[in-house]
Amino acid sequence: MFKNKAYIGISFIILVFGIYAVPKIISKIQNNEIVKGDRLDMVTGSNNEIEKLTKIGPAPKFELINQDNVKITNETYKGKVYVLEFFFTTCPSICPKMNQSMLLIEKTFFGNPNFGIVSITIDPSHDTPAVLKSHAELLGVKSSNWNFLTGEREYIFNLANKGFNLYAGENANVDGGFEHSGLFALVDKNGNIRCRKDDFGNPILYYDGLDKKGVRDIQQDINVLLKE
Repeated sequence: MFKNKAYIGISFIILVFGIYAVPKIISKIQNNEIVKGDRLDMVTGSNNEIEKLTKIGPAPKFELINQDNVKITNETYKGKVYVLEFFFTTCPSICPKMNQSMLLIEKTFFGNPNFGIVSITIDPSHDTPAVLKSHAELLGVKSSNWNFLTGEREYIFNLANKGFNLYAGENANVDGGFEHSGLFALVDKNGNIRCRKDDFGNPILYYDGLDKKGVRDIQQDINVLLKE
């Protein structure tokens, strides 16, 4: 009699499970969701996001001195995702906005050892390591992976204009004596310049460091590349 009761109990449990679970399973099959799981969705989504980012080509090699008088090269950032800009500390126009955008990016990824920032001055005669260090302190920079770099003028201008194709030049007719792009370059862990595409399917090449959307876009794409 005990065995019969046990069988009846087990049968009742199976019946309840069937009433509850079977309709949901059928619904998932009809919606083609039965093979999906959280982990699979994460992997699939991540791969799809990465595929949307175009490889422009390898970022130019560089070798400069940072705010602590330490030599920094592109190899310093090997295995890291990083954002690169050209600026100068006495810039009276777009640089303060670029600085704020970079600070926002720094805050978003602060503490991640696989992310860094590179800020290269286009006014090396003024922006010595000591000046760059004071500038970083004034901004409140906290990340040890954010390097402010200086070096020889011609080298830096060639790196900007011919290497990254980010315009920088001297112009005595503008405030500050220099003019330059307000764009940010995004470089992946393997040293390739990466970017998303515009609404027409064309690579944007670089991200607008003066625009909220541009900053939001690059933050999203940094996050994607960190998962790669």
